[in-house]
Amino acid sequence: MTLDSIAFAQKQRLAYIDFCLMFKGSLHRNDLIQRFEVGLSAGTRDFNLYKELAPGNLEYNTREKRYFQSANFKPLFQHDAKRTLIKLANDISDGFDAIGDIHFPVEAPPSLNVPDIFVVARLVQATLNGKAVQVDYTSLSSGHSRREIVPHAIVDNGLRWHVRAYDRKSKSFRDFVLTRIQQVKILEHSHNHEEAEADHEWQRLIPLQLVPHPHNIKHISAIEGDYGMTKGVLTIEVRAAMAGYLLRRWNVDCTEDGKLIGPEYQLWLRNRVSLMNSPNLAIAPGYES
Repeated sequence: MTLDSIAFAQKQRLAYIDFCLMFKGSLHRNDLIQRFEVGLSAGTRDFNLYKELAPGNLEYNTREKRYFQSANFKPLFQHDAKRTLIKLANDISDGFDAIGDIHFPVEAPPSLNVPDIFVVARLVQATLNGKAVQVDYTSLSSGHSRREIVPHAIVDNGLRWHVRAYDRKSKSFRDFVLTRIQQVKILEHSHNHEEAEADHEWQRLIPLQLVPHPHNIKHISAIEGDYGMTKGVLTIEVRAAMAGYLLRRWNVDCTEDGKLIGPEYQLWLRNRVSLMNSPNLAIAPGYES
């Protein structure tokens, strides 16, 4: 028997067993029974099936009447590190884990700016249906105004949420901060030149070569380990429209010779020439065109 041939409900229970063994180190059969409200015989079948699919993963302690993770444990399911940490930090369960049963010792800093969920819902609805919207927007430079925009993506830039959209006023693609939008009214369908395919800076991918800062770092191997570098370089591809946000978030020194001094500058952009003709680079640390 394989995981693909198992019914969804039972696969969910097997994933719960796998999660508990991996992150808690053990579980009682009663944990499974109470979580999913199944009978004793059904719970026993689930454990027997788990042992059949992953025979070396768990050991039963008769004295404690509990299953423990074995020394040769290899997860039966894939537990993506990024998604799992986000779930644990925010107590968000997708039904395939033990979140909610206990509080896991994972924390994340609170968000200072949370968008209005109804604004988000309207923008997502417009995006999925290819429609323009009318918004009341407050800009730092021009203050309050009413605009017509055509959204095509909701973006988390690491510090705040914004919507990437075509702005009919400036006739260009721009980023609009979600917390500065007060009202959203869905309008007619968009035109071809207003859609995501026409947003060249969104479609264009540029490579960024990040290396340990040439002057601020004493033990380079620590930085290489932090960022999973290969031969001292972390190469990533990022949308041109997002490059400035990423470089600012990670305090990447974008000067030509790595001249920014301070403990916050652990990375240097080795191939700054790749950023030429990219937008929003004013926010990239030390970048000068």
